[in-house]
Amino acid sequence: MPTEGLGAAVPLNPRPRVWVTRAALDAAPWIQGLNDLGLDAQSLPLMAIGPANDVQAVHSAWQQLAQYQAVMFVSANAVRYFFQAAPKPALPWGPARAWVTGMGSRAALLAEGVPELLIDAPASDAPQWDSEALWAVIAPQVLTGQRVLIVRGSDAQGQVAGRDWLSTQLQAAGARVDQVAAYQRLIPILTDAQRGAAAQAAVDGAVWLFSNSEAIAHLQAALPEQDWSQALAVATHPRIAQQARLAGWGFVAIAQPSIFAVASSIKSLHEFRTPRV
Repeated sequence: MPTEGLGAAVPLNPRPRVWVTRAALDAAPWIQGLNDLGLDAQSLPLMAIGPANDVQAVHSAWQQLAQYQAVMFVSANAVRYFFQAAPKPALPWGPARAWVTGMGSRAALLAEGVPELLIDAPASDAPQWDSEALWAVIAPQVLTGQRVLIVRGSDAQGQVAGRDWLSTQLQAAGARVDQVAAYQRLIPILTDAQRGAAAQAAVDGAVWLFSNSEAIAHLQAALPEQDWSQALAVATHPRIAQQARLAGWGFVAIAQPSIFAVASSIKSLHEFRTPRV
């Protein structure tokens, strides 16, 4: 468990509080799973998700699906909202392959009826579940001149948002890349009670679970004067952890984005931190 700012071992509450910052729909299984593993997980959504502004673009992508060698989904929300816009009655998926970076997105594809044999993802025991790990799996499949569709989210202004690393690799390998926004990432409006809970969590030993760098930026915007030097965080990717450190978090751990790995990291971080309150 890579960490920063850890000190001497101090026994703490056996049920440390965890603030799950995912959007409300995404947070539910994490809260249930973490609570089942002995944590006190609560939801404080720092991301909001809604349908894309241009749903017609998603409809058009479905109409062209047979022209694509593969469709890459950046998240489980990309899967959900893309399939919400599918033609009715739904057609069997194929022959395009479906590419995802994580187990949550893979599970979302299976729930939508995509055959397991057509899904490519990093191995369940891969050190990271990200575009780089996916590229190691799919690079041999990429054919010059073939089309690949990337399904992702847009920002609050409707502009396609997210990393372009995989798109760059695909184009360098000769693929033709199209992108469509199937959902919109919005800035949540925190209530006074939520802002108060967030401020308290900066100093009381609660652990923030970050799975998106935008969540950190949204929290900073909601509490611009807050000191996070005593705050604890677990991030599900090194880039997210780096963002938390840059934002001033004093204690940061990195865990693979699975409930078991996150729970273990939270317990370890909570047990061995040095309290400063």
